[in-house]
Amino acid sequence: MYNKRAVGSEKEQMAAAYLTAAGYRILAANFFTRSGEVDLIAREEEALVFIEVKYRKDLQSGSPLEAIDSKKIRNICKAARYYMYINHIPEDTPCRFDVIGIVGEEVTLIRNAFDAQY
Repeated sequence: MYNKRAVGSEKEQMAAAYLTAAGYRILAANFFTRSGEVDLIAREEEALVFIEVKYRKDLQSGSPLEAIDSKKIRNICKAARYYMYINHIPEDTPCRFDVIGIVGEEVTLIRNAFDAQY
């Protein structure tokens, strides 16, 4: 039986391992707020990186990257801003938003996938 939550958790762990191997330092996973969620939060060098992870079993239902719409982007940005606020991270800290797309077992990283929107 397909358990969406379990598969999502597995793919987020896969993404975290991929990012760690690429030099990222994972700070948090599944950061929830009222307005949204950030799947992974990491540091890469001086940058604070907020990462959305999207998975598709195959491309029949479209690319996982197509599942990120403007509302999702706004919610991720609001959650990112709140994370910075509660962790006393200065507003001038370099930040960016990356996306990990996973199709089957293939991982694709898109750095700077979108700009902050509030």
